[in-house]
Amino acid sequence: MQQRHKLDVYTEVLRRLKDSRHPDALSPSFDDDLWSHFNRLPARYAIDVNVERAEDVLTHKRLLELAHDPTKRPVFAVRLVQVSPVYDGNQVDSFDSNVKREDDAHCLSQLAKQSSHPPPAFGSSPNLESLGIEASKVHVQDGDSVVDAIQHFTRPMHEITFSTDDKPKLLSQLTSLLAEVGLNIQEAHAFSTNDGYSLDVFVVDGWPYEETEQLRSVLHKEIQKIEKQACLKPCPLSPKVENEQIKEEPLPAHVHIPTDGTDVWEIDFRLLKFETQVASGSYGDLYRGTYCSQEVAIKVLKPERVSVDMQREFAQEVYIMRKVRHRNVVQFIGACTRPPSLCIVTEFMSGGSVYDFLHKQKGVFKLPALLRVAIDISKGMNYLHQNNIIHRDLKAANLLMDENEAIVKVGDFGVARVKAQTGVMTAETGTYRWMAPEVIEHKPYDHKADIFSFGVVLWELLTGKLPYEYLTPLQAAVGVVQKGLRPTIPKHTHPKLAELLEKCWQQEPAARPDFSEILVTLQLIAKEVGDEPGDRRKEKSSGFLSVLRRGH
Repeated sequence: MQQRHKLDVYTEVLRRLKDSRHPDALSPSFDDDLWSHFNRLPARYAIDVNVERAEDVLTHKRLLELAHDPTKRPVFAVRLVQVSPVYDGNQVDSFDSNVKREDDAHCLSQLAKQSSHPPPAFGSSPNLESLGIEASKVHVQDGDSVVDAIQHFTRPMHEITFSTDDKPKLLSQLTSLLAEVGLNIQEAHAFSTNDGYSLDVFVVDGWPYEETEQLRSVLHKEIQKIEKQACLKPCPLSPKVENEQIKEEPLPAHVHIPTDGTDVWEIDFRLLKFETQVASGSYGDLYRGTYCSQEVAIKVLKPERVSVDMQREFAQEVYIMRKVRHRNVVQFIGACTRPPSLCIVTEFMSGGSVYDFLHKQKGVFKLPALLRVAIDISKGMNYLHQNNIIHRDLKAANLLMDENEAIVKVGDFGVARVKAQTGVMTAETGTYRWMAPEVIEHKPYDHKADIFSFGVVLWELLTGKLPYEYLTPLQAAVGVVQKGLRPTIPKHTHPKLAELLEKCWQQEPAARPDFSEILVTLQLIAKEVGDEPGDRRKEKSSGFLSVLRRGH
């Protein structure tokens, strides 16, 4: 279906460009070149792109071609765009009962047609349009007409399109770059090609002038400044990395794991028996298996994806996991550290993840069960924080359930870190939908970043929904940082639980509670709520997950 849609969009863009006699479309190879452009980008590109602006596709194609030259990266284009809210008759009436619907609706239509600037390349998502509607409502309530309102909102914004080689933390660097020059991101679309390049499109406001040359110059200078500051180390925005042919460190024959000499955790790979594959990712696979007759989970790194950086991440995960031992933290059993067989072995959690239970099995947590799960998570996280370990990727997918012991455990320490002596850290990590604003912004952060993520997890347990499900992860991140966006708390939520969610989501990390405080709050609510009739009996007879699947 997606491939069919991609073909339809390609055909329509091709037709429009040929009908307009665009010079590029006169080339004999143009049809094939244009199809190659669509084919190297994900299907989402064809779904999102505005076919009425076929020439924008050529801009994207040109930027991606220019990005092949390492001396020119990153390449970018700047233009003025017009973002207008969508109105219907009812919306016009809702603004002011005295407004004449037909006259103003006609004026709105005329204003849209008379706009001197094109719309954004990817149209306007509902959240950007709603921003326009809200701005107009405010202006109308101040006593102006609907026409004044739309004129007030439809001030031009700027669309900035970047292309470079696709690298980790690129989005973080681009958003930081825009923030440095005083721009506010209102809309963002990020695409990665199948040959290692990126196309990132931002609709921004905050530039006070209706021009592009000065803004282009300021962006160019800011990029040069970033490169100059990073002259002693590689920077994803800098072409110097490839020009200077910086040599990668050779892969060592043995991964060195910090040790105090008291733990014996090195596992002989030959003693592992693999049974079924549980999950697969870009960098590794997860298997169910056995080790010395014990049922285990085996996370294996894909040999072809192993780099020096990944070996460091692997070493860090082993270093942290071998230090921790708690009922609500997945138990580390051992690791194989001799390439190419790099793997981490932990206890196997037969109940699967909380994410799968909520979103794949469509399970439901009633309040008593929800509180028990939340208390288990808080106990595990409190233990980690007491040992100066920041998880950095707390989300439902990393919370595992054991059906027999009726407990939930914190797992996956792939991006966890031991807290720095200064008490603050900087890095882009985790997953945008659960990420604290200070982490998204690449600012210094501490253990309170985990508290924010816990608040999102708690909301997930409460609603069974994916956070910000109608937004892309990047749009959600922009909303959290710049708009103070948070998930909507259901009206029926227990008042003390709603209050706890609000505390966890505070923009200022210092205002968020610690897990020790969260535990006390949850235990008080649990005592107040009590168990539903028959809950405990069912747990003992058929396991925690069986109880949950019946909705108790």
